[in-house]
Amino acid sequence: MKTQTSRGFTLIELLVAISVMALLSLVSWRGLDSMSRATTQNQQRADAVLTLQATLAQWSADLDAITLLAQTRPIDWDGRVLRLTRRGSDDAAPSVQVVAWMLKSGSDGVRWRRWQSQPFTTRGEWQQAWNFAAAWAQDGGASAAGGGYSDVPLVPASNWQLYFFRDNTWVPASQLPAVAPNPNNPAGPVVAMPDGVRLVITLPPGDGLSGTLTRDWVKPTVGSAKSS
Repeated sequence: MKTQTSRGFTLIELLVAISVMALLSLVSWRGLDSMSRATTQNQQRADAVLTLQATLAQWSADLDAITLLAQTRPIDWDGRVLRLTRRGSDDAAPSVQVVAWMLKSGSDGVRWRRWQSQPFTTRGEWQQAWNFAAAWAQDGGASAAGGGYSDVPLVPASNWQLYFFRDNTWVPASQLPAVAPNPNNPAGPVVAMPDGVRLVITLPPGDGLSGTLTRDWVKPTVGSAKSS
């Protein structure tokens, strides 16, 4: 009576099986790595979109809330920083604030940043806040760091330009000329608001968003505040 002996794998067969398993493991790892990187990139893009949307919403809100105070400047652009005089956000306690926007370098690179003063109610406090905003733009804000003032880094940006809509055309933003004295309103603002403000901002290449974005704002008295 013959007994059957089980035949094992040869060395060559074992090597082939190990090679196939190693190849499958490598392919699977690369697939998982690609999925992980795609998920990370999608999350970074989603975060960048949300940050940009919140930033532009704040930009529009600041422009919508610009207020005209006696013998003050509602808006001022010197080629680097935009300063605005706006209503406070607390309707229960009416007040005014100064806000400023500009590109500034920091530990997190060049970003579009927003500075905001504490609320105030007098023209003397307006002048102080207006000067603090200019100091923030010039020396990094060391002289305007305390007392309720805030400096918030927003989106990365490599360049920005502003245009004013005046006399039915868009022109590069510049310091607005003083308005002629009005005998019927001697306590009016120093300069007149443009009918619109166009923002053109360049977002640098990166893991989130990139390219040039244009957003238009129209003075509410001209129509409805809107952007594109």
